[in-house]
Parts: sequence; structure tokens; C-alpha cells
Amino acid sequence: MTTLTLPDIAAQASGQSLPLDWVGMCGIALPIRLDQHILHATADAGVDLSDGTSRGIHMSRLYLALAAFKDEALSVSLIRRVLGQFLDSHQGLSTSAHLTLRFDVLLERPALVSSESGFKRYPLVLEARLSDEVFHVELLVDVIYSSTCPCSAALARQLIQQQFLTDFGNRGLTHEGVLSWLGSPKGIVATPHSQRSTAKLRIRLRKECNALPIRELIDQAEAALGTAVQTAVKRADEQAFALANGQNLMFCEDAARRLNLAVRELPAVAGFQLRVEHAESLHAHDAVAQSQWNW
Repeated sequence: MTTLTLPDIAAQASGQSLPLDWVGMCGIALPIRLDQHILHATADAGVDLSDGTSRGIHMSRLYLALAAFKDEALSVSLIRRVLGQFLDSHQGLSTSAHLTLRFDVLLERPALVSSESGFKRYPLVLEARLSDEVFHVELLVDVIYSSTCPCSAALARQLIQQQFLTDFGNRGLTHEGVLSWLGSPKGIVATPHSQRSTAKLRIRLRKECNALPIRELIDQAEAALGTAVQTAVKRADEQAFALANGQNLMFCEDAARRLNLAVRELPAVAGFQLRVEHAESLHAHDAVAQSQWNW
């Protein structure tokens, strides 16, 4: 009985000499191991098709190479090895390999004052490229925080001063009277506006870095901002958060400068781009600032 060889259509000539910049698959379901946890990720895997006369690449070879992620902890060296397999399996066809991983990290965060704690979700993206032995990895993460407008705070303070003059301008002051006034809605007649804000960080890792500085990057950014959003809170924590906002008034420009100076201190960071977005509560548009270093 004759056994027929399975046809390899991808190996056929394209009929045109036209290279392609990227060919591959997007949205591949993939388990990854991070800090002894198995996380669900999606992967975009691809190579260029530098041999323009070939009809296509062998996508199944890329898919099979991704199996390494289910057995080994996520690291820079693992990512490079997988990209090397992409190229080894496409010798003569491709000269560059690309991999993007998207996943969420859950970090437990303590309350500001009480013993409460809860989990926060941080969406992350890893982008890696290997071409002619030139390899680099970029890490992207979003950090959510609260921002209170300095201008609004100043205007609110002025209204409170004016109300104080109105209420106490023609009569004597007593400690008890002022204390009662400060604690009443009549005294604090205005409050500054604040908004939920987002810092979008993209860092490029140093060549010698193998561990992914995910927690370090998030911790550094949240410490620089001072008003990261909270999880489980009691009234004492909410009061502490109000105090933190009052002591960390910031325009988007202030937030971008704080983050720039903080992120560049991380040993694993070779360069970065950042973007902060303040979802205005006064306006229907956002306030945005961008910055970069060694990019």
C-alpha cells in the first residue's frame, strides 16, 4: 500500500518576491509560571518572512515552541530561548522573531492604617524581539492612583478662608467655637476635586537582567505617587487616604516628573517611556503628560 506524503503548501513558492515584516499568531492561550503561581496569559508569536519567494512560515513550529512556558518559570533567558527556537525552526526564511505576552498580576496590598488587606490587579505586557543576536525585552504595566488638583485645592482653601471671615469677622474667637466650625459643613464649604488616574509605564530591561522586576517597578511607582488606589479599607484607612491626597497634590506634569525620577533608579531599567492620564472630574477630557529616559 502506497503512503502519500502530506503536502506542505507553506513551502511552495509565493510567485512574488515580496518579504513580510511579521507573520504569526495572536491571542494564543498560554499558561505561564510566575512566583510559583500559574497564570493565564495570551501570546502573540511571530517572525518576519525575509525570504520573499516563500509562500509562508510554519506557524505550528512557533506554537510548539511556546510549550516551554508551562514547565519553566518566566524569565528573560527563557524568553530568549523560545525566540531562538522560532528562528532555528525557520532558518532560511526568517531573520527576526517577536513575542508578546499579556497577563494580569495580583498583588496583595495592605490598608494604610488598619490590619485589612486585599488584592489589586495589574495588567502587564511583555514584548521581546530577537534579530541578528540583538535581543531586548520591554515590560509594560499600568498603575492606578488618585490625583488631587493643586489649583482646585488652592481655590477651595480660599473659599474656606472667606467663609471664616464671614462667620468670625465681627466676633471673638474661642478654641471651642473654631474647632466646632472646622468640623461642620458650614465651615468647610468647598473641597478640591480629585480623579482616578493611570500611569502607563514601558521599560526596557538591561541586557544582563534575567529576573523580571515586576513587583519592584510597581512598588517604586506607587511609592513615588503616594496615592495608589486602595483595596479593603476601614474609616481610619479612608481618612489616611484623604490625608495622603491632601499632602500629594499633583498635576499630571507633577506625576510624570515623580515617576521619571523614581523609575530611573531601578537597577534593571535601561530606559523607559511613561504616560500619565488624569481622568478629569472637572472637565470632560483627560489631562495627559508623557516623559522618557534613555529611549
